[in-house]
Amino acid sequence: MSEGVREMRFFSFHLMPYPGLPDDYDGPAWVTCPNSLFDPGVGTQIYNRYLDELILAEELGFDGVCVNEHHQNAYGLMPSPNLMASILARQTSRVRIAVVGNALPLYDPPTRVAEEFAMIDCISGGRLIAGMVVGGGPEYYSSSINPAHARERFQEAHDIIKRAWTEPGPFEFIGKHYKLRYVNSWPRPVQQPHPEIWVPGVGSLETIEFVARNRYAYMGIPYFHIDVFERMFKMMREACQREGYEVDPLQLGWLVPIFVAETDAEARRQYEEHFWYFVRRLLPGINISPPGYTSIRSYENILKGAKTFALNLKTWDEVQAGQYAIVGSPDTVTERLTENLRRLGPGNLLGLFQLGTLPADATRRSLELFGTEVMPKLRATFPAGQPVLGAPAAVA
Repeated sequence: MSEGVREMRFFSFHLMPYPGLPDDYDGPAWVTCPNSLFDPGVGTQIYNRYLDELILAEELGFDGVCVNEHHQNAYGLMPSPNLMASILARQTSRVRIAVVGNALPLYDPPTRVAEEFAMIDCISGGRLIAGMVVGGGPEYYSSSINPAHARERFQEAHDIIKRAWTEPGPFEFIGKHYKLRYVNSWPRPVQQPHPEIWVPGVGSLETIEFVARNRYAYMGIPYFHIDVFERMFKMMREACQREGYEVDPLQLGWLVPIFVAETDAEARRQYEEHFWYFVRRLLPGINISPPGYTSIRSYENILKGAKTFALNLKTWDEVQAGQYAIVGSPDTVTERLTENLRRLGPGNLLGLFQLGTLPADATRRSLELFGTEVMPKLRATFPAGQPVLGAPAAVA
């Protein structure tokens, strides 16, 4: 994917969370959260509101928007992000549309992913970023798919999709998990040989090695201390070096909650309660890991950062110290993002501008302040052709 060091890209990422869990519900938001708690009237309102917030990102000058896939939970109401992406493909004209991503092992046959992604790429005129993911641990409980087969199914599904985009059909695919007599996907994507491919991760070594080997892009999932991102991106750079090349900043993406208000005090006042709703009501259950889902060596690596997972946060001071969310005035947000981008070195900044119960007016104002006062300064600080990663700090 590398074409040299290009300009940093800014994306507005949406989880589409459910904001209406009742106060007396104290169970997990995943797998067993009763769907009787879902109010379709609220759903009608927030789906359309959330789409408007993503469309607004184009008007404000963002480079792209992101949607993602989760099932049977209150954390994110997008069991089919491709539906959202197809709407955005029609309602926008310039921004890249990143689906981050489709959980490939859950699709049978996976040619459906090749077909739907190609549809979005055609509708948008070649603006799709095709995200592919193994899927979270809760999804394997919800789908009853053997978690020990997750990695094998992901690899086979990936191979089928990529071949469906790049090889003339029909052809036959016979694997361990998928046996397809005729692979002959219609339509084919506009972007050739295929759309840009992103893979999100939380520290699995197999995922980092897969991304480096295929020269895709690795998106670091939030809710960890900034030290964890630094270590993961360092591992990605080293994995690329083992493959014989230097990582392009556009192969790295940092996903982080961002909120901007007129002053630091006002930003915290407007934002903090909604952040805690997200952490204390929507995150519980996200970290369950079924047996066999993760290899031992990746599990050991993930455990290094487990203590810093956001579910363990108790105070706002901890949130600020670990950079779990970048919150403040335009000057403060610009300063903190600049510092962390220099530290991490990504070429893609993915901002979560709506989180938990954050209302529409506050979300819109934050997006506007970011688009008009923060993003232009960051573009000037990180111009095209210049590295993002800062020089290592001097050792005393």
